[in-house]
Amino acid sequence: MERFLSAMVPVGNQAGGQSLLNTIKIAVLPIAKVFTMCFLGFLMASKYVNILPASGRKLLNGLVFSLLLPCLIFSQLGQAVTLEKMLEWWFIPMNVVLGSISGSIIGFVVASIVRPPYPFFKFSIIQIGIGNIGNVPLVLIAALCRDTSNPFGDSEKCSTDGTAYISFGQWVGAIILYTYVFNMLAPPPEVTFDIEDANLSIKSPAKDAPPEQVPLLLQEDAPEELDALKRGKIKQFLVFLYVKLKLKQILQPPIIASILAMFLGAVPFLKRSIFTTDAPLFFFTDSCMILGEAMIPCILLALGGNLIDGPGSSKLGFRTTAAIIFGRLVLVPPAGLGIVTLADKLGFLPPGDKMFKFVLLLQHTMPTSVLSGAVANLRGCGREAAAVLFWVHIFAIFSMAGWIVLYLNLLF
Repeated sequence: MERFLSAMVPVGNQAGGQSLLNTIKIAVLPIAKVFTMCFLGFLMASKYVNILPASGRKLLNGLVFSLLLPCLIFSQLGQAVTLEKMLEWWFIPMNVVLGSISGSIIGFVVASIVRPPYPFFKFSIIQIGIGNIGNVPLVLIAALCRDTSNPFGDSEKCSTDGTAYISFGQWVGAIILYTYVFNMLAPPPEVTFDIEDANLSIKSPAKDAPPEQVPLLLQEDAPEELDALKRGKIKQFLVFLYVKLKLKQILQPPIIASILAMFLGAVPFLKRSIFTTDAPLFFFTDSCMILGEAMIPCILLALGGNLIDGPGSSKLGFRTTAAIIFGRLVLVPPAGLGIVTLADKLGFLPPGDKMFKFVLLLQHTMPTSVLSGAVANLRGCGREAAAVLFWVHIFAIFSMAGWIVLYLNLLF
């Protein structure tokens, strides 16, 4: 495909920027690379090959989430961030919040028009409003910057800056996911999502349920908690925050890596001791970089393998599923483009940093968050979430290419 597109591209670029065909090539090739690796994961998980079964995909997802992704975030964000840059990048987390608000408003309008089957109204809003602000953008940036002809310049700087910008907004996305999304996906009172498996309980998890399905504080722990509360008002307040803010769910490995990288990168002495190439502790950062490089292929293989379940026996119906896809991939990106353009006009963005603006636009263009599917699974509507994720990611291959072409034309 690369040779075919290269043959069609004129030797010289148009004055003032990239030619249209060259822009299409730059936009399509990262999507093609992502699709190829996802397809290989899909093939490995199929019944014809079956070397990546459900248990294997679960282990691979756990490895990516607990080790490889945190290593990538720590090494790239720590090298790029400083205290001055953190103050300069303040609009990245704000963009995530605004994207969730605008996406949820669009989701509410679409759900009000389509009227999804009961009780999937809030579910439809979430599937439209919450995009993948971390994993997929990281993969696209890595694939885009790998090409030496990318419009952002030096490949290494392109990759480091892009990864740092994306990682800087992930902690906000995690808070939104485990508070707003978790509460929105709760079934209405006295109603379940009608899951066929009677062993899945919405209100009270089984005693042998996985740790993520068990409440943070169990009844059996009440005496110990009461003793702890008696030790002082400060500890009582901390316990209250721990329970109410669901810190155990929010402080996931990628978020801890982001916070640690921002803290170490913001302190000049620590940054020089860990993240510079001649630093005494750079061996640790270098090890994280090596492990982080494995994140991209592993997460794409796992994502492709997860799609093997297909649309399943979803109760959403064609009308609601199509509306979610249209709302997430067609209606949300223009709203994001308006938000980023207005922020640029108001001077909220670093002047001249096109990668910064490109990452902000990507945050509004991504398919539905895969982690929202994990939360939906905890709430009892995982089958419907799997169906939505399957179709949204299939159509996102085409929508992301189109939006990236538009963004590159606007930026260059």
